[in-house]
Amino acid sequence: MKRPQMPQPPYPYKEDPVVIVNTDDQTKLAGALTIPDGAGPFPAVILISGSGAQDRDETIFGHKPFLVLADYLARRGAAVLRCDDRGAGESGGEHLAATTAVRAADVGWMIDYLLTRKEIDRKRIFLLGHSEGSVIACLAASRNPLAAGIILLGAPGLSIEENLYLQNTLLRKAEGAGDGAIAQANILQRKIFSVVKEVTDDEEARAKLREIYSSNMYERLTDSQKKSIDERIATLLTPYFRDIIKCEPSIPLSKVSCPVLAIIGEKDLQCPPKDNIPALEKALRAGGNQNFRVIEMDGLNHLLQSSTSGSMSEYASIEETISPRALAAISDWLLSIK
Repeated sequence: MKRPQMPQPPYPYKEDPVVIVNTDDQTKLAGALTIPDGAGPFPAVILISGSGAQDRDETIFGHKPFLVLADYLARRGAAVLRCDDRGAGESGGEHLAATTAVRAADVGWMIDYLLTRKEIDRKRIFLLGHSEGSVIACLAASRNPLAAGIILLGAPGLSIEENLYLQNTLLRKAEGAGDGAIAQANILQRKIFSVVKEVTDDEEARAKLREIYSSNMYERLTDSQKKSIDERIATLLTPYFRDIIKCEPSIPLSKVSCPVLAIIGEKDLQCPPKDNIPALEKALRAGGNQNFRVIEMDGLNHLLQSSTSGSMSEYASIEETISPRALAAISDWLLSIK
């Protein structure tokens, strides 16, 4: 697959391997710090990935968005710290055991690490979150006065649960599903999420979810079918999912006092702008933040690629990793904050 934006040597910057320890639970987070040429000190940005255990490059569908972003920013004078998520790459820990609060604490330790580097301007440390990572960025920034600003890409303003319903509807419609099939899928999702949120005992929740997934025919299923259902249920009952399905992004958003840039693609079907931009702006205003900018970029999908339909089926076939318009907007805003 062609990936024309993949960085190619020679590089006008250096990249140091790093290992950061969250001493709350002794989890090691491995990553890389990209440092521009020159004397510095440089502004720095910490990249925070979306859902799933992502590596430091946020590798997805043959693309490496965070690697492209780190290269772009380093060439323009900003240092970039990106780490493998818990349970991914060279990092320790288990992704599905980590709640939003735990991941925000990881970001706090990353900020502390940057403060030890003489090349970094300690007054210009920024957080950039993509998708679900934007919630982590907001939570970390609300806890840490050293955050000079945050950049939110494809960020939810509505609850994660509500976005999953919207996502289910829009993605299925883009792939040709009929209204009846979409409605049935949403009904099933609501039943499942209701159990996950309300039934705290794992064994009781597991039994109820087996009934929902099998239409009360679990015992008649083959061993292979039972295994498939039980694997889905095991993920739903992890600390990560039990936490994220109750997540209201408006709460950490309303506690962010530093400057904010939010970019959402007009064709984003995973975090649709029509529903999420008003919620984002409302939450920021509710907290008294007057220094924010929200941009809806024409023609871009959830990965901020130039897209035809916004469907996930396009992600791999699109050669562009991140739109140059989005890259320029991120860089220009970040470097403008003094």
